Amino acid sequence: MTYYFSIQRFTNKIILLLILIGTSTVFAQTNIPKQADRLQQYLGFWVSSIDHTTDSIGKTPLIKMNNYPKIDNTAMSVDVFQKDGKTYNHTLTELIGYDTKTDSIFALGKSAQGDMFLGKGGFTSDTDWIMKDRDFTGKETMTVTFDFKNQTDVHLKGVNPQNEILWLTRYIKKNPKDKNIGIQLVSVHEQMQQNPKETLKYLDRMGYSYIETFVYKDRSFYGLSPLDFKKLVEDNNLKFTGSMTFYDLPSDDKQAWKKAMQWWQECIEDHKQAGVEYLTISNNQIKEITTLSELKRYAEYYNAIGKLCKERGIRFAYHNHSDEFKTIENKVVYDYFLENTDPEYVSFQADLYWMHFSKVDPIDYFKRYENRFISWHVKDYEELGQSGKMDFELYFTYAKAAGLKYTVAEVEAFNYPVWYSINSAWNYLYFNIL
Repeated sequence: MTYYFSIQRFTNKIILLLILIGTSTVFAQTNIPKQADRLQQYLGFWVSSIDHTTDSIGKTPLIKMNNYPKIDNTAMSVDVFQKDGKTYNHTLTELIGYDTKTDSIFALGKSAQGDMFLGKGGFTSDTDWIMKDRDFTGKETMTVTFDFKNQTDVHLKGVNPQNEILWLTRYIKKNPKDKNIGIQLVSVHEQMQQNPKETLKYLDRMGYSYIETFVYKDRSFYGLSPLDFKKLVEDNNLKFTGSMTFYDLPSDDKQAWKKAMQWWQECIEDHKQAGVEYLTISNNQIKEITTLSELKRYAEYYNAIGKLCKERGIRFAYHNHSDEFKTIENKVVYDYFLENTDPEYVSFQADLYWMHFSKVDPIDYFKRYENRFISWHVKDYEELGQSGKMDFELYFTYAKAAGLKYTVAEVEAFNYPVWYSINSAWNYLYFNIL
């Protein structure tokens, strides 16, 4: 997580926060240039809508489709199941892949009736895909068009060689939530401001289980009361599980400390009402710290906050950026916090990107300080898993040792449209890591 601020300096820092978020989205591409990348939109688990005119889904959809990535995501297996009474019968299987020599997409399929077909085509735009199918006698049998309305909604139409409509189907993404993947809402901050209900709907369809916020202000979230925001989240089949909260270390006098503790009591109570399981804090004042005695005050502050959280049944965790890995009086700041906060009250949220950026190995910390890292921010230099710089697969072999409970995806560097990148983050974690 890059963006942080405190109540005491709220005005200036929220302006900086929005500038930084705006910078990330400005650099986001507005298109998906490559055929192979466009094809990845079809990955995941889909169900048919009630009919092709609506995105509403019945309790038992007529069709289910499961698309698994193969060969570095340039191909996928497709299995289609159709409801017959109380059971779903396997009606179609396909292997769909991108061919580098022809810059085309090919499909080899077989129906439950035993008919095999070969399809060839490609995307004519980011969202429009056409495939022409032939049987193995060479006879053209059907043209199928795919129209991606968004990353979670695709319209399919099949026509015969005479251009007569054979069928219309609308698939809605319904990725599973069995691996409990969360997302930090800074990744979709602009979208949440514009249309929170639609944003949460898309996150639900993509398979995210819970959200982590960073916008708590004036005892509200995105302008909604704790209970109203909780309802909005849960109405979209998500959980409001985590929240980044900010209040700078108070000055060294009793009134300032009392005011800070009062703020935290109210903050904790608001999050308790909203159903939140953990709060996190970060520190943007480390550059100003020069002595261990100053660090000691921060450790005491975090212990006090953590104690208040525990009394209300909420976990408290410290979130790192890069400054934590500087040395003060021959002691690494992060190590000091780990060693001088009470594990009963203070856990840690490891931001894997900032650790790697700071040239420290997260695994070293997970081994040295077992069970302290209840949450990870899983972020990359580009879309998740795409930079090739970070070995997420290796990191996750130490999840148990770290004490990991909350895996939070975060995307702040975009090479593609925002929703494409958010969808890709879930795909990467679900199919490649967890």
